[in-house]
Amino acid sequence: MNLLREDVKRWRKNEYRNATPVTRQLLAHWARSDRIRRLFFCQMEAVETVIYINEILDGGKNPGFTPKVSHADYKALAAGDKPSFVYEKAPKVFPTLADKPNEDGFAALTRYGCKMATGSGKTVVMSMLIAWTFCNRGRMPADERFPNAVLVVCPNLTIFERLQVLRTDTDENYYQHFDVVPAQLMPELQKGKVLISNWHKFAPENPHVESGKSYVVVDKGEESPDAFARRVLGDLHDRAPIMVLNDEAHHAYRPKPVEATDKLSADEKSEREEATVWVSGLDRIKAACGVKFVVDLSATPFYLGGSGYIEGSPFPWLVSDFGLVDAIESGIVKIPRLPVSDTTGRPEPKFFRLWQSIVASMQPGEKLPGGKPKPEVVWREAQDALTTLASQWKERAIYLQEAKPGQEQVPPVMIIVADNTNIAELFFKNISGEESVEIVEDADEDEDEDEPSSKKKKKAKTKTVFGTGLIFPELFSNRDGFRPTLRIDSKLLAEAESNDAKGSRREAAEALRHIIDTVGKLGKPGEQVRCVVSVQMLTEGWDANNVTHILGLRAFGSQLLCEQVVGRGLRRMDYTVDPETGLFTEEYVDIYGVPFSVIPFRGRSTSSKAPEDKPKNHVRSDEARKHYEMRFPIVEGYAFALRKNVVTANVDAIERLILAPDTTPTAVFVKPQVGYQIGNPSVAGGFTTATQDREAYYASTHLQTIKFEIARLVVGALTEGIEGGTPKLRLQGRHQLFPQVFRIVDEYVGSPEKPRKVDFRGCHSCELGLETYVRRIVERLVSAIEPDTEGGEPPLMPRLNRYKPIGTSGEVNFKTTRPCVPTIRSHVNQVVADTNSWEQAAVFRLEQAKDVVSFYVRNEHLELSIPYEYFGIAYSYFPDFVVRLISGTTLLLEIKGEEREKDRAKHQAARRWVSAVNHWGQLGHWAFHVCKDPQQVIDEIRFLMLAKR
Repeated sequence: MNLLREDVKRWRKNEYRNATPVTRQLLAHWARSDRIRRLFFCQMEAVETVIYINEILDGGKNPGFTPKVSHADYKALAAGDKPSFVYEKAPKVFPTLADKPNEDGFAALTRYGCKMATGSGKTVVMSMLIAWTFCNRGRMPADERFPNAVLVVCPNLTIFERLQVLRTDTDENYYQHFDVVPAQLMPELQKGKVLISNWHKFAPENPHVESGKSYVVVDKGEESPDAFARRVLGDLHDRAPIMVLNDEAHHAYRPKPVEATDKLSADEKSEREEATVWVSGLDRIKAACGVKFVVDLSATPFYLGGSGYIEGSPFPWLVSDFGLVDAIESGIVKIPRLPVSDTTGRPEPKFFRLWQSIVASMQPGEKLPGGKPKPEVVWREAQDALTTLASQWKERAIYLQEAKPGQEQVPPVMIIVADNTNIAELFFKNISGEESVEIVEDADEDEDEDEPSSKKKKKAKTKTVFGTGLIFPELFSNRDGFRPTLRIDSKLLAEAESNDAKGSRREAAEALRHIIDTVGKLGKPGEQVRCVVSVQMLTEGWDANNVTHILGLRAFGSQLLCEQVVGRGLRRMDYTVDPETGLFTEEYVDIYGVPFSVIPFRGRSTSSKAPEDKPKNHVRSDEARKHYEMRFPIVEGYAFALRKNVVTANVDAIERLILAPDTTPTAVFVKPQVGYQIGNPSVAGGFTTATQDREAYYASTHLQTIKFEIARLVVGALTEGIEGGTPKLRLQGRHQLFPQVFRIVDEYVGSPEKPRKVDFRGCHSCELGLETYVRRIVERLVSAIEPDTEGGEPPLMPRLNRYKPIGTSGEVNFKTTRPCVPTIRSHVNQVVADTNSWEQAAVFRLEQAKDVVSFYVRNEHLELSIPYEYFGIAYSYFPDFVVRLISGTTLLLEIKGEEREKDRAKHQAARRWVSAVNHWGQLGHWAFHVCKDPQQVIDEIRFLMLAKR
């Protein structure tokens, strides 16, 4: 795996040599730094690895270097043989990509395992892999390297519902939500089909079942692989071979036979059965119609207890590794805080190995058969830990309750993981005050009244009663209609997840599952849950992100189990990047009783609040302000078609170019450096200093020559298009365009004596011939040149996103810890206050100017973006505000202090955007303005309005 990681890294630096054009386009799209939702490196690396194996290793292609994992090694791995980099002569276990069946008659499955920590975005990775194979197959219909059918297999109903975002035929999909597929490849994506299934569907069908009903007289015999595949896959069967994605794939393995003397727990037996059904089902599908390869995704791709393998040993087909330590260190999950010392002065604090401390404290008579402590003992010995943890919870909860209107007020959640049902029941009762009691009632009122009461029939009835909890009852006690403390019936939940419950029990199971699934979600049944008591570690796929405290009340026999429990609290609440650091802010989860010893953790000063205690501001559109809705086109490019080859440009409106001798030196002083020296080279010493400059270059170059070269490049860009997304223009006759473009270049540059839009800043005019300046002028002029409508040309028009042509402020909905300013005349309830205060000042002025501004919206999470290029690289520009003036004009407003050259490229692109949108004309008249002093913004807008009259 580490060797493969080195190869993928080198392949990445080698610009993905020998990958298909579609693959390179997707990889470039995913790696763009200006994406609204940037992908994690771990997501990119996992996908790159699978692609590298399939397109380079399996395809026998040259990656452009000598790989650590050779093509011969790959063939050995794919065949299940020992590769050359394993030096042990007869190893018991070695890496392999071939998962060979235990049964005869079935071929090995090709499997690629990707270890991805909780919260690192496995579902996004699956969407990227689906996009990769579908888009390639769409462009190359005959290339079976890329399946156009994908089967996604998962362990339970919660995950099944959540994975519906992977379907390409739904509106709520990840391909658009996370911008996984560029618009031009969307039609290719739609050509593939995704099927999502639970492993339960893989169970062999009863031979006596027909159309879902069982008949004694029906005996169809054992289901054949083809019949099985057609039943499970439906019309995917005819699209084979397929790609399989296993979610939570640590359940999908081949158990080794166990000795008769080996004692397995009920959970271990159940796990072996699930693993057998899951993998055997894939074997049958491969035998029937073909499985190209299987990608396994799991935070813990290790063999479980009872599997027949060493518990915690990794699957041998792992190709990508991003574990919990990596996730914590990179900041994409919460940081666990574990006890490191206490007031007892013991070397190890009690709350770290809490269960071990409880067992050690038991007195004679306090053990149950089997040696486990009685529930009352566990409560007695763990109450101090629970109270301490709950106190931390209360501190955070009260802080959140003080949140202002518009800020997040969803309470944090504390999880208690108990060893057994009796312990869970006692803790639930003591925390919530709720318990079920039996009340004995007379059976019937019409029984013989003369019969003695002692002989009357009695019946027991269960009734729920509410008392006062023992831990912060004002916060955790349940009452009729409000139950902040939830106890999970693991058996009932398992029935809900497998869809096995019947009748009224089915309704109760589904209600429980729905509450658990919506913990931390506003307006949902689980919104007010504050404490969860469970025997199990909670269902997989549970994505509540407001878990802040975990208490372990059971034995943890392996670090794998510790990781699975801790993982339930690691999902981040906020993914907003701190503008000062470019990183996520820290978030923490406090953990007692889970002795995890292989992860970094951090202590917390009791005298200061943790960063994540700060309540989140909920920035969203306000339905009551629907009349302030701002609608805008989503422009991906421009339609520029010439019929007569006549172009024009408003040179006065083009952004100027400023030469920068402070960053591009025109001369340098040099001096011999002899001997050792600390720090930077110094001008002091015995040698003379010499000056080196570009006088020879100036002497051999003329400004007119530079202008001709710029004009040639502009014409080339207009006629041929620029790689990376600039629109390709269908132009004929470059000789007709060149003199027109040269006149525009000449007017733009001017001369050192009479400069126009180029500020030479005292530099020699031939400095303009440097690539850094030539590129900027070319990009600026390409953005400014338009068809000459007065000469009979069709106007410049925007090319809109075909799937979502119009955006709206009604879709703004995000949370942030940054301070916010409330709004009055905006569809969005708050504006995030940036650190430089310029935007806040602009908001104040916009709110104040009722005679000029009708309404406005801050362009944050609004996704109004303007495409532009800078040094040949495609970017997106997001103006600060969108303002509707009382005149009806919609103004793109940028608040900017010092301008850099990249800012000028953005502003030129904005003017091109406005010109095209105005020609389109479907959303009124638009304008663009850059304000360099927010205190003057209204005066400047008034001046613009007067100038338009």
